[in-house]
Amino acid sequence: MEFDLATALMPFRFGFMQNAFAISIIVSVPTALLSCFLVLKGWALMGDAISHATLPGIVLAYLIGAPLILGAFAAGMLTAVATGFLASNSRVKQDTVMGVVFSGMFGLGIVLFVAFDPGLHLDHILFGNMLGVGPGDLWQAGAISALVGGLVVLKWKDWLLHSFDPAQARVSGLRVSALHYGLMALISLAIVATLNAAGLILAIALLIAPGATAFLLVRRFASMLWVAVVLCMAAMLMGTYASFFLNSAPAPTIVLVQTALFLIALTRRQILTRRASLRTAQP
Repeated sequence: MEFDLATALMPFRFGFMQNAFAISIIVSVPTALLSCFLVLKGWALMGDAISHATLPGIVLAYLIGAPLILGAFAAGMLTAVATGFLASNSRVKQDTVMGVVFSGMFGLGIVLFVAFDPGLHLDHILFGNMLGVGPGDLWQAGAISALVGGLVVLKWKDWLLHSFDPAQARVSGLRVSALHYGLMALISLAIVATLNAAGLILAIALLIAPGATAFLLVRRFASMLWVAVVLCMAAMLMGTYASFFLNSAPAPTIVLVQTALFLIALTRRQILTRRASLRTAQP
């Protein structure tokens, strides 16, 4: 197929692709902002745990006729609270507790799904359905993204201090518990917003890769925030665009683009570090 201007603009002519581009822009902001804090705190597994643990909440919400986003949010918060409680009241480390809790919740979700057959498309929940996004999904994701993004912009300095030094944050008069569970709530909301875009399994990439890549490129946290947003938005748009011509699903294509950006940033950092070491070694 000859690739001319008309062919290049073809994806923008379809309504389902326009919605896919729109939700890519919407969900990239909150996930990228939160990814910076998760990277700094070493909470990659926490994002993974919450994303997987929302499955039983989604199934139960569907069975009782409640909004799916409420079930997903409730399950995510239950996972965060249970993880914090078990880690504080046992000798087991937090990462181990997270692994046990999220695998148990995910297993419960699969059992409920098979036992009650709620009529949901499991592959859409797990892997996303960006090409099936409608106006209602856009408004829902937009509202959640605006809430999460606004709170992060207002309180990012408090969460930054809490991420680096919780003891100093407590001495400074900050409510450490509120900051901790507030961040967990925002992560749960961000995952709910990305359900249609990336699904539960691939949502973790949106919550880790942008912050990890930005961490390799800049040295100031304020710069890290906006660089992560730009990288995440660019990766989502490029992945969605490329999936149209590759005839692939948008979500995994986006993750591949994010992985490529991370590897490029990592290679750049290693080259700069080696050059700096050579300059230092020279007499």
